[in-house]
Amino acid sequence: MTDTRDSVLLSDHTTLGLGGPARTFVSADSTDGLIGAVAGADAAGEPVLVLGGGSNLVVSDAGFPGTVVRVASQGVSFEETGELGADGEEVVVLRAEAGAEWDPLVRRTVEEGLNGLEFLSGIPGLVGSTPIQNVGAYGQDVSQTIREVLVYDRRTGRRRTLTGAECGFTYRDSVFKGDDRYVVCEVAFALHRGKLSRPVAYAEVARALGVEAGTRVPLDQARETVLSLRRRKGMVLDPQDPDTRSAGSFFTNPVVTAEEYEAVRARAEELLGADTAMPAHPDGGGGVKLSAAWLIDKAGFKGHAHGTARISSKHVLALTTVPGAPSAEDLLELARRIRDGVEERFGVRLVNEPVMVGISL
Repeated sequence: MTDTRDSVLLSDHTTLGLGGPARTFVSADSTDGLIGAVAGADAAGEPVLVLGGGSNLVVSDAGFPGTVVRVASQGVSFEETGELGADGEEVVVLRAEAGAEWDPLVRRTVEEGLNGLEFLSGIPGLVGSTPIQNVGAYGQDVSQTIREVLVYDRRTGRRRTLTGAECGFTYRDSVFKGDDRYVVCEVAFALHRGKLSRPVAYAEVARALGVEAGTRVPLDQARETVLSLRRRKGMVLDPQDPDTRSAGSFFTNPVVTAEEYEAVRARAEELLGADTAMPAHPDGGGGVKLSAAWLIDKAGFKGHAHGTARISSKHVLALTTVPGAPSAEDLLELARRIRDGVEERFGVRLVNEPVMVGISL
């Protein structure tokens, strides 16, 4: 079933509260409805924007001059496979339609005694968005558990199932990001049945739990710890907290070569002192991942604002908007100043994580 309306303000459907009107707004509550709405708009030669929870979008103040298809399909099922993982735990496949809300689903997996998503607690948005940018946090990302993704291929007009390997996952990236060929319709996650979390992989979480990295802890303890950490950073949606009017982390953590890392480290020591400890760790692919938050802070941007946009008071990596009449241009101008300032000071160019619609950084 689909519901079609005209001139719906996209600011009402994004966590930043940004976005002008959509010429046509279609809400699809099933996979068939989602595919039908996109296929119909394509046949009519209409520009299409597939909208999930709006938690990773920066939409132009002018809106979208085409059809916005809001994903509202929410079916969820669990499949007992009879398989055993390398840890000896039973593998259970969770299948979720693209419109299922992410955090309630993570909560349900914890309640069901299934591990694999627990450190991704508190992330806003819908299931369909998770494979697009390989959503991750605190040492866990969805590429570790995604078994397959059902997509609608707009180029062929057919449904297609992509394996996890075919999704081309890398750090905050996939074959879906930056390419509108595929519409994510359903995602299947291979989880493990067990009372303990996957091994704690992130130092901040380990410290908060009081355990060593690599330790497994009770699932509910892992979830509550992550939620607590995210709340302190304004990263859990809360209408009473203005710092949550954001798209989460606005910039990805930059990955540089070993040679580039040495140059950045030397520059940091030159600017900040020889005893400067710059956060960095191997990215698993031969590069070095830096902390965008640290770079922004040390470039002097903490507390900066521009017009109706400002840096979160809880986390320098999040850009927020003020209620009322926020401006996408204000947000972009602040983001450009941060990006250019970090590059000038440290020689590292930050890249935005949210998707830009009708505008560019």
